[in-house]
Amino acid sequence: MNLENLVRNNIKSMKPYSSARHEFNDVKDNLIFLDANENPFENGMNRYPDPNQSVLKKILSKIKNIDSKNILIGNGSDEVLDLLFRAFCEPNIDNVITLPPTYGMYGVLANLNAIENKKIILDDCFQPNVSSILNRVNKNSKIIFLCSPNNPTGNTFSDESIYTLLKEFKGLVVIDEAYIEFSEKESWLNRLSKFPNLVIVQTLSKAYGMAGLRLGLLYASTEIIAVLEKIKPPYNINIASQNLAIETLLSPKFEERLSIIKSEREKIMKALVRCKIVTEILPSETNFILFKVDNAAFQYNQFLENGIVVRNRSSESLCRNCLRITIGTEKENKKVIELLKNLKNV
Repeated sequence: MNLENLVRNNIKSMKPYSSARHEFNDVKDNLIFLDANENPFENGMNRYPDPNQSVLKKILSKIKNIDSKNILIGNGSDEVLDLLFRAFCEPNIDNVITLPPTYGMYGVLANLNAIENKKIILDDCFQPNVSSILNRVNKNSKIIFLCSPNNPTGNTFSDESIYTLLKEFKGLVVIDEAYIEFSEKESWLNRLSKFPNLVIVQTLSKAYGMAGLRLGLLYASTEIIAVLEKIKPPYNINIASQNLAIETLLSPKFEERLSIIKSEREKIMKALVRCKIVTEILPSETNFILFKVDNAAFQYNQFLENGIVVRNRSSESLCRNCLRITIGTEKENKKVIELLKNLKNV
């Protein structure tokens, strides 16, 4: 892969915005800062946040065992995904490849950035059809998006499929690991240095319980990170989000809560097996389960009438009459299990 051939020409030549905190970041308590046109009256929020999120990256570096230089933090995963489109895909010329059923924002961002979205449906086992993907690739194919563990199906993709795409495709291979902490499979992070075209996206929204903060993580080579840093908004992560993320990541509760969610997932899975309206259950390596019922619209309403909101995924490829349920608290899941015993057939 030649990164220079992937980056948009206008991005190559552009000069990034340099904020006050980019130009002087040796922040010390005894200094008087009069360089950023900030309000001088201290209230905890009157100063601009660290544009590099240095402390947060240092903690993530230790947790993920990866150098801070290989980390980009965005305002949710959607921002870092959008940056990939804007840096590497030429509007009305280039294309990306997505694998439905999958996370819907890939297609939304493709439309937003005027990029063709080549959809190649997963096979009957919800795995990538590698030969079909490679056959559809052309000189303008810039990115392949692999959501693994996949949303909405809940399964991971085979290592063999991903290896083949990384070796054969000359563009970026983006592995979206939003749900990786719920899986027994190893993250691709420890293989990042082996593949210059590998980009990994994770999030603090799911397993770490920080959906309200909107913090997405992108891991890539320093060369790719440098391109994305050129176009990233300078202060995209606010002070409150950085501080709360640091506090949460240092909390000892993470492993305990992750274990509870996995245990509760098994309880819901067993209850679904015994439920008479369920016709098929997909194995899950996430904090949700996709299952097929006799009539998705009818059963969705039954859940809703009993005060439980699930997701009807019937409009997705290969997901006809499928509902998706997220794993809740033990108390919430008890209500779900009790309801599953009493749901009526159409």
